[in-house]
Amino acid sequence: MKGRESGMPDEEFWNSFFATEGALESLLGNNGVQGDLLEFGCGYGTFTIPAAGRTTGIVTALDIEPEMVERLKSLAEEYRLSNIRPQLRDFVANGTGLDSASQAHAIVFNLLHLEHPVTLLREAHRVLQSGGVLSVIHWRSDIPTPRGPSLEIRPTPEQCRAWLSEAGFGRITNVDLEEFCPFHYGLVATR
Repeated sequence: MKGRESGMPDEEFWNSFFATEGALESLLGNNGVQGDLLEFGCGYGTFTIPAAGRTTGIVTALDIEPEMVERLKSLAEEYRLSNIRPQLRDFVANGTGLDSASQAHAIVFNLLHLEHPVTLLREAHRVLQSGGVLSVIHWRSDIPTPRGPSLEIRPTPEQCRAWLSEAGFGRITNVDLEEFCPFHYGLVATR
């Protein structure tokens, strides 16, 4: 079930919104991820490709769009990144299909405007190991942006914090992404 207002623009235009290396350093830390990482909604692989280089384990990258999964497979081959596992999956309707407590880190970028955000966050919580971390990026709701869902359905950072708490996450921290993603805010939450 594709979420509301979740279509992708042209790849070059999309990638112009993010300085991915800096954003990932802010979200994943200097040491990256020690273990496996799950990405909900990989899109073009904008974050998947650089995240694979910051992860000691497997990057499972899920998307509902077959062309996005194929694009990521192609990029992973091009960059010789054998630790990326793109999968076609409707994770909103069917979950991730991953074992509980199997992931060190999960990323949910630009998805919490979907109809049932807490369900998605509960699935992220389920698959994360104890002490695992969830990184969240979303379009800002306080300014107009050149892309993203309508302002009315964009969650505020405060709303995301409440949803993360409801889903079972403990420590939730704001991450300043203005330098790398000026139209977005970031949060990290620990299981």
